[in-house]
Amino acid sequence: MAASSPALNLVVSRRSAPLAVGRKRSALICRADAENVPGSNPKVDPGAPKGVKLAASPPVYTVTALDRPTRTPHSGYHFDGSSRRFFEGWYFKVSIPEVKDSFAWMYSAEDPGSCDSATGGLDSIVSGPKFPGIGAQVMGANDQYLFQFDRDVKTFWGSRHELSLGHTFLPKVSKAPPKCEANPKEFLDRVEEGFQVTPTWHQGFLRDNGRSPYVKTVDTIRWEYSTRPIYGWGDTGGEQKATAGWLAAFPVFEPHWQVCMAGGLSSGWIEWGDKRYEFEDAPSYSEKNWGGSFPMKWFWVQCNVFEGTTGDIALTAGGGRRGLPLIPGSFEEVAMVGIHYEGKFYEFVPWTGTVEWDVSLWGSWKMSADNKFFKVKLEATSDVPGVTLRAPTADQGLAPLCKDTFYGKLRLQLWERSVSGADKIILDVTSDMTALEVGGGPWYTPWRYKSNIADPLRTVVGLPVNVESLFGSFPQLKPPGL
Repeated sequence: MAASSPALNLVVSRRSAPLAVGRKRSALICRADAENVPGSNPKVDPGAPKGVKLAASPPVYTVTALDRPTRTPHSGYHFDGSSRRFFEGWYFKVSIPEVKDSFAWMYSAEDPGSCDSATGGLDSIVSGPKFPGIGAQVMGANDQYLFQFDRDVKTFWGSRHELSLGHTFLPKVSKAPPKCEANPKEFLDRVEEGFQVTPTWHQGFLRDNGRSPYVKTVDTIRWEYSTRPIYGWGDTGGEQKATAGWLAAFPVFEPHWQVCMAGGLSSGWIEWGDKRYEFEDAPSYSEKNWGGSFPMKWFWVQCNVFEGTTGDIALTAGGGRRGLPLIPGSFEEVAMVGIHYEGKFYEFVPWTGTVEWDVSLWGSWKMSADNKFFKVKLEATSDVPGVTLRAPTADQGLAPLCKDTFYGKLRLQLWERSVSGADKIILDVTSDMTALEVGGGPWYTPWRYKSNIADPLRTVVGLPVNVESLFGSFPQLKPPGL
């Protein structure tokens, strides 16, 4: 839509509470006359009739708190300074139910140690090829896409122990790029193109650099929003868990996966091409991966927007085929389902029960799982073609390797098990705003599997070990990422 098009003003208040998290009434404004105004936008929409005010409040920045109750293990940047093949990737999503659209930012840092290797070409011979670079992918409204890439990793920064990171693709003239979390005004003063993100703040400006002719792209995105976390990865007020178990603290069973915020509420604005979205208390989500490369093959389901309930719901499910350490050519197939509902975390993992799946090449995702006390079933479908995204690979670097959509249809059912056989239904809800993904491969046929880890590994992985507490008296020995 051209910038000269008439302004589109859309104001919607939530009256029924169809959202995954939060019941506060909110509003959204989608405006098609984007002006790339910084975060200090006035409350009056210059494209609207005189006297009409925006209902969305401006985002409010707060410095990252170290003792936040929703902080999960593995919030920090796991790079250990070595020259081994390594990537870390982060995913941040905001869903806007009023217009049935979502936005997801995917950041990746690859081989940050290769450029400082004193061994030069010998390092590639010893530890394999390297693909240093910083990638910023955005999948947005109407399943459109933006990608900006930089081979210079030196201006990327990540906090060793907190979910805080950023990169400057292009600094302002005569300005030095930030090397840590900056006040939003300072960021705008020093960064022309780039981003910074924390558990409670996200801002930036990105420009597509024309590397994706096979998808429908958007030229630019500018945004600022604040987030109030609701769920980490565990019961509200309880100890937050490592998504893949305590062994994720060590370089085994790579790649690792951590859901950092299963559900939150975000408020602010996004300028996606020539459209502007302003939102308040929009359901949001974040997660991360790190290791040598993505799994050989994987699938993923995530949703924070449901109908059929007034409760707070967040669903994350996924599975993958990954290599086993110390046994070249061997692999395992594992999956999990995690649900947060009314302050309680329902976890289904193969070391406490069974997880089954039946996922097609594209279009159908079916999972069922159980443990001693609960069982779950989910069925998701997609009737849209999806968008090709990039993922870190061992032999190509950041490459087109997966397909996603925000418009999946889902039915989620959760039961409390009973010895009498009359299981009690806890949830039976639906959504038409589910994020779905398949990746890796090859995918020749539907992937059907039942994952149930046997002893002794089942017992070892399931041990209630709090790795962070082990370093309580010796914080200087705490490994990066925790």
